[in-house]
Parts: sequence; C-alpha cells; structure tokens
Amino acid sequence: MRLFDSHAHYYDDAFAPDRDAVLSTLPGKGVEGVVCPGCDLESSRQSMALAESCPFLWFAAGLHPENLEGAALTDLEEIKKMAAHPKCVAVGEIGLDHYWVKTPEDRARAQDFFDAQLSLSEELDLPAIVHDRDAHRDTMDIVRAHPKARGVFHCCALSPEDAKAMVELGWHVSFTGNVTFPKARRALEVIADTPLERIMIETDAPYMAPEPFRGKRCDSGYVYRVAETIAQVKGISTELAAEATFQNAVSFFKLRK
Repeated sequence: MRLFDSHAHYYDDAFAPDRDAVLSTLPGKGVEGVVCPGCDLESSRQSMALAESCPFLWFAAGLHPENLEGAALTDLEEIKKMAAHPKCVAVGEIGLDHYWVKTPEDRARAQDFFDAQLSLSEELDLPAIVHDRDAHRDTMDIVRAHPKARGVFHCCALSPEDAKAMVELGWHVSFTGNVTFPKARRALEVIADTPLERIMIETDAPYMAPEPFRGKRCDSGYVYRVAETIAQVKGISTELAAEATFQNAVSFFKLRK
C-alpha cells in the first residue's frame, strides 16, 4: 500500500529532537511521498532544505495568513525565487484565517496577500495549497477571481455545497486526521459527495493526529488512518483509497511517478 502525505510541516520545532529519524522511518510505513509547505520566508527556506536532503519529500513556498507580521508584498519576489527550485511543487501554505486574524485591517491585509499569491500561482503554473478557517465566503470569492489558478483546500472545512462548487471549478480537497474525530460529521459528508479523483490525504504534522493517537505528535506514519476513513465512507478498500489518493497527489503536484 502506497501513501502520499500531501501536507506536513517537518521544519516545525516539534521535530527538532528526532527529525531525521522520523523521516527515515516513513518509507517502511508505506509513505512514498510528502509535501512540506512553508508558512513564511524562513519556514519556506527550511522546507526547501529538507526537500533537498530527502528524496521522497517536496516543498511549497508561501506566506500563511497567521504569519504576515513584518511581511511585505515584495517578499513574494523571494517566494518566486524559491518556486523555481526543481523540488518546489506548489505555492503555499496561503489563504485566509478569520479565527485568528481578527481586525478588519488585518483581514484586509491577509486578503491582499492571498490575492497576490494566487496571482503568483497562476503566473508560475503551480498549484496553491490553501488554508481556510472560518473565512469560506472571502476565500471562495478570491479563488473565483483567479480562474486560471488551481489548488487544494487543505484540511478541508468547507460545507458539502461549497466543496462541490470548488471541485466544479477544478480544485481538490484534502483531509487530515480530524476526519477520525467523533464530531467530524460534515467532513464525512464532503468525502461522501466528492469524487475520489479530487481527494488527497494529509497529516498537517505535527498537528491533527488521528484517533486513536489524538493528542500525540503527528507524523506522516499516521496518514493511513485518513485513507482508512475515506475507504469506510466510500465503501472501498483501504488499499484502493490509498492508491487513488497517492495517484491524485502525483498528478496534482506534477511529479514523475
């Protein structure tokens, strides 16, 4: 069974004690691909360095809506330079977050950065990895303003109706370990309603460890639990769910098989 973790933050300090050891165990657990998205310039650089040192790891470069303090739109020139790296497969993690970003001024600034980074995604013909927390309407409006952009709603929290609308625009949705939580009913509805060929799986490591590992540090070795949940919802085998989402990631990120 082959697995692809489409979103994991291995530069995070949670992995400082044993990062190399954790990564070295993943192939033995069936994890053949991982994408590590940055959240600011520094973490994007760290993700690039990790991708250079690990054959099954790729990276994305971008500015997260929670990491815009001190950032300027001119920083996107540095993101653009990193995006030219052969192991950069996306612009991300970008998007909107109305849960943590509270003031009208900060929200407007985050929208400007999201809009500009989607323009960069279009310019570079790279997919976007989108963070959307409590900001569905604004996020979708900006996505619709970029018809040439393609991307994925990571840790998808959209309603079934909104997810369908985004899939019809050519976008993907990705699910993490929270689909195994008892209150994950809406996510399961989205999984049921979304064509399997538009679904990817992820861990968002070191966060979102699935049941029965909830509360522990998460890593890509747990991504199989997301595949199991998708299989249960779709009424297919875990092997088929894992292979389908693996192939989806390879195609989405334009990787050589």
